Amino acid sequence: MNTLKTLLRQIGSYWKPTLLIPLFTALEVILEVILPFITAAIIDEGITAGDMERVYFYGVIMLVVAFLSLVAGVLAGRYAAQASAGFACNLRDGMYANIQNFAFSNIDKYSTAGLVTRMTTDVTNVQNAFQMLIRIAVRAPLMLVCSLAMACFINLRLSMVFLAAIVVLAVALMLIMTRTTRIFDEVFQRYDDLNASVQENVTAIRVVKAFVREDYENQKFSKAANTLYRLFVKAEGLLALNNPVMMLVVYGCIIALSWFGAHFVVAGDMTTGQLTSMFSYVMSILMSLMMLSMIFVILTMSVASSRRIAQVLNETSDLSNPAEPVYEIADGSIDFDHVSFSYREGSGEETLHDIDLHIRSGETIGIVGGTGCGKSSLVNLISRLYDVDRGSVRVGGRDVREYDMESLRNQVSVVLQKNVLFSGTILDNLRWGKEDATEEECREVCRQACADEFIERFPDGYNTWIEQGGSNVSGGQKQRLCIARALLKHPKVLILDDSTSAVDTATDARIRQAFAAHIPGTTKLIIAQRISSVQDADRILVLEDGRVSGFDTHERLLETNQIYREIYEAQSQGGGDFDHAEAQAAGKEGA
Repeated sequence: MNTLKTLLRQIGSYWKPTLLIPLFTALEVILEVILPFITAAIIDEGITAGDMERVYFYGVIMLVVAFLSLVAGVLAGRYAAQASAGFACNLRDGMYANIQNFAFSNIDKYSTAGLVTRMTTDVTNVQNAFQMLIRIAVRAPLMLVCSLAMACFINLRLSMVFLAAIVVLAVALMLIMTRTTRIFDEVFQRYDDLNASVQENVTAIRVVKAFVREDYENQKFSKAANTLYRLFVKAEGLLALNNPVMMLVVYGCIIALSWFGAHFVVAGDMTTGQLTSMFSYVMSILMSLMMLSMIFVILTMSVASSRRIAQVLNETSDLSNPAEPVYEIADGSIDFDHVSFSYREGSGEETLHDIDLHIRSGETIGIVGGTGCGKSSLVNLISRLYDVDRGSVRVGGRDVREYDMESLRNQVSVVLQKNVLFSGTILDNLRWGKEDATEEECREVCRQACADEFIERFPDGYNTWIEQGGSNVSGGQKQRLCIARALLKHPKVLILDDSTSAVDTATDARIRQAFAAHIPGTTKLIIAQRISSVQDADRILVLEDGRVSGFDTHERLLETNQIYREIYEAQSQGGGDFDHAEAQAAGKEGA
């Protein structure tokens, strides 16, 4: 019931056509039901009685009724198409808008492939079901009831044949539906696996080819496709029983009607015209049952899809603005007050443990540590991409949970570890940082990020088209464009999460010099794998297993912090890696 309420809220502005459909459908059905009654009158009062005037009179009435029924049917079909397509559009818009509000912790609950399946296959299933419900699900029961009423009016005893048929069909459909619904639940989960396999392969196609793993990927995809095939065959095999049961009921009704009807005509209890109209009504009743069985098939498939869509629509973000948010950030000071954090609260697996740090506005802070030590997790808390489990994070002297999230993220600019560019020109991508930025502003931040030197070599310069994902620029060029995009926001805090790893050391040094010269008042947090990228920072934070191992200047850390010293020595000797364990191994080899 909650799922149904959630979906119905998405009808939105399409309520009017949704409500008009049953009206026109009802009119269409009523007019169609009248036609066999007129046919009986033509036979009994016109043809049998030899009265041609009656034949012409009822013939004209039949044409008018048929035309009006046709018009009503066309209007009902047009409104059904409009309402179902609009409903599907609203479902996709609703899911997409809600996903945009998700916190990272909400996004972690779903796979990318799962969300894509929900917005494509699942919405299409629900759209088809909705169109059938608002049109056929109104038409079929109404036609069934009206035809049955007319049949009962003509001959009540003969109409008992229809009632028996309805009971047999209802029981059979219920048994089939109970089993197939469970199978379709699993089918759509397997769709997620299939889409995930395609997405992963296409995204990493260069790696697949570099390691000659095409055969392995083909086998993995075939396995997912075959699993889906087997489930569909099982479900469709059960649904295929629908047609034999339906035809058994249809032919049973026709045989019974012919047998008993003939006896009634011979006995004088029915006229030939009435028996003819009874045959018309039996076909209308059986066609209604056939349409109801089609609805049953579509609904069986759409139930699982409906639940999956409602799950996304009902998902509420783990992060929300306070009742009275703060919009202004005083400065770039950052304070971690005994912060602990885990990606799954209550799991007992903390990523950060009792972090207590205090950073002054305008400082440049380097952050180093081995893989998985919590560097990215630490900086994600500053822009409130996640919330802490215990303690607090303050920016500009206030808890980040007190700020309006949009205002906070506009002033805490993050260049994430995974650099992402979108399809569009270089200027389009830069203006993600500031929508109304002039071309000169874009050029200035590109000079600071040392991106101007390669942009100007492109034939189209700043109007060069960037392919999806930035596939037509190198890793270093992508990083510099992302840094320039972040600088365009003129933030109070700038976070570079290993964002210069793909540029050479000389360019890295020039970027840091530009920061010192052009944004001295901005607090800069630089996560880096190279000691050379952070050794000139005001202070350097060393993390180990989610805890602070050291926080001081380069010179002091060399004297007092064993982890930092081992990393520095390993890189100085050409070991080059940053993981603590590997740095130790490199040091031993050097010794």
